[in-house]
Amino acid sequence: MQIVSVSSLKGGVGKSSVTLGLASAALQAGVPTLVVDLDPHADATTGLGVQPQRGHDIGEVLRRPRRGSLERVVVASSWAVRDGQDTRALDVAPGSARSSHLDRSDYRGKDLGRLERALSGATGYELVLVDCPPTLSALTRTAWAASDKVLSVAEPSLFSVAGTKRTMTAIAQFEQSRTWSVPAAGVVVNKVQHASVEHRHRLAELQDLFGPLLVTPVIPDLPVWQQAQGAAWPIHRWPGAEARDISGRYSAILRGLLDGSA
Repeated sequence: MQIVSVSSLKGGVGKSSVTLGLASAALQAGVPTLVVDLDPHADATTGLGVQPQRGHDIGEVLRRPRRGSLERVVVASSWAVRDGQDTRALDVAPGSARSSHLDRSDYRGKDLGRLERALSGATGYELVLVDCPPTLSALTRTAWAASDKVLSVAEPSLFSVAGTKRTMTAIAQFEQSRTWSVPAAGVVVNKVQHASVEHRHRLAELQDLFGPLLVTPVIPDLPVWQQAQGAAWPIHRWPGAEARDISGRYSAILRGLLDGSA
C-alpha cells in the first residue's frame, strides 16, 4: 500500500483537484484506493460525492487513533457506486471542520503518528491519497509522517512558485527528523495555460528550481475540469476531447506514482 500526500502551503492552486484527478485515474485503472480528506474544508469529500455523517469523519478517528479505527468511518465514493464497481474500488475517509481541532501550530511530537496508526489496520488498498490542508501545522505534518511520498501542487504564478519553495523546504526540514521522514517528494504543476507567456516563464522557473522533482505531464487549465468537479463526476468518465486530454495526463502521473518514476 502506497501512501501519497497532496500538499501546498498556498491555497487556491487546486490541491484537492489534483487529489480528485488521481482518484479518477485510480478508479479507471482498477487500483483499489482510499482518499483521506484531512482538509477541514472537505472539498475532496464533496467532489467524491460523499456527505459525511456527524461523528463519522477523519477528525473523529484522529482523536483516538488505533488499529482498525478507520474502518468505522470509511464510505464508498459515489463514483464507484454509480459505476456498479466493487465498493472498495474507491473509498473515502470523509473530512469535516471537526478535524480543525488538530490543525494547530503547537503540537507534541507523538501526535504526528496519529494518521499512521489509523492507517495501520487499513487493508485491501493499493493506494492511499491524503488531501492536506494548505497550512504547515499539525494536520499536514501528520499526513507527511504517514506518507511514502508528498506531492506539492503548484501553479505557474509568482506567488505559487514562492509557496512551492516553502513547501519543499519544509519537507526537507521535516526529513531531518530522526523519527519522521518523507522518502520521496515531487511537484505537480496545475492550471497551466500554455498560450500564456507568463505561464511558460514560470514553468521554466519551476524546472530550474526543482529539476527531476517536477512531475510530468503538467495539468492544463481547461473549463471541462471545473464542469466535471461541479457535477461530482470522475474526469475519466466525462465526454469530450478536453476531458480525455486531462484524463490521460492524470493516468500518466498515477502510473509514475505506482512504478516509482514520478
